[in-house]
Amino acid sequence: MRAAPVTAPARASRYVEDVIALVNAERDRAGCGPLRTETRLARAAQGHAEDMAARDYYAHDSPEGRDGGDRISATGYSWSAWGENIHKGPKTPERAMDDWMGSPAHRANILNCAFRDIGVGVALTADGPWWVQDFGARG
Repeated sequence: MRAAPVTAPARASRYVEDVIALVNAERDRAGCGPLRTETRLARAAQGHAEDMAARDYYAHDSPEGRDGGDRISATGYSWSAWGENIHKGPKTPERAMDDWMGSPAHRANILNCAFRDIGVGVALTADGPWWVQDFGARG
């Protein structure tokens, strides 16, 4: 059963924009170029956030075994490299970013200077939020 949204879509859009700005601020401090918002990566990220919330699982791989690369490819984004960060629970973009930056693997994705594009998804549900960052370099 899908968890009921607890807020308007405008709030989710603002959260997505905030996460991207926070990512680019961290990349700037590390000497990496900014990431461009990429529609197909955003679709993959949003779809995964909503799927995890709807089916109540928390993993990079879906119950059917599809990973981020599969989801990104399904949108038509041709990649040479991809990365994905997920999180559940933080109520603000700042807290989600603090947690990701405190984790070596998540931080490595955010500060990977080879990545050029980003898509962010957030599902604002009563048992969330569910956050997804998808990173890519075109192939």
